[in-house]
Amino acid sequence: MNEIINNGIANNEELIDESPVGAKMRFSLIEVRVLGCLIEKEISTPEYYPLTLNSLVAACNQKSNRDPAMLLDDKTVVRTLEDLRYNQQIVRQISSTGSRVPKYKHTVPDHWGFTLPELAVMCELCLRGPQTIGQLRTRTARLHDFASIEEVEATLEALVTWEDGPFVVQLPREPGCREQRWAHLLSGEPVIETVASEARPEPARLVVQAENERIAALEIEVASLRSGFDQLLAEFAAFRRQFD
Repeated sequence: MNEIINNGIANNEELIDESPVGAKMRFSLIEVRVLGCLIEKEISTPEYYPLTLNSLVAACNQKSNRDPAMLLDDKTVVRTLEDLRYNQQIVRQISSTGSRVPKYKHTVPDHWGFTLPELAVMCELCLRGPQTIGQLRTRTARLHDFASIEEVEATLEALVTWEDGPFVVQLPREPGCREQRWAHLLSGEPVIETVASEARPEPARLVVQAENERIAALEIEVASLRSGFDQLLAEFAAFRRQFD
């Protein structure tokens, strides 16, 4: 995916199609990113959790382990936090003694009693979008160490059959891909874009194409210079005839 979402392009009002989860709780793209970051930092860096606004903005705009890339400002994240606090009631603001700024934490366990493996999978899908089972096992290692592919499959199955769910869905197989990807349903059914798959040209072909383009450009330039030179010759000849 790798596109950059700036403030205002994907706002908190942007929702996708309905889903079983959506009937009770729906999240925008930015809300999913904020919630995923809070879950991630609670597990991976508990010493810095709950998060300050600055830390949360940095986590949302992080270049690694994120898809799509985002470039959110403080105001956008604050508005998102307010929606998650008051409308979704899945984020809390914490004011502790000795702290000069408020901090934020998620309350996912109060809504859904996910196990750590289930929370890790949901977090990874929120942060990096649709992924295969193999990708999930590798990328969740910083959150939970799955012993096998089968354990990841069992976790996904539990999220499919969850009482308040399903929370995940298996996507149709993409052309040329061996494994199917999984996606979360917190924003509704994901929109599947059908893209015609084309074989990538060989490096040598790219070099030849570039050379052909360069030669073609030079031929056009030479033709233009020749035309200009011929015009100058004609004008000079007409100038000389004035004195004959």
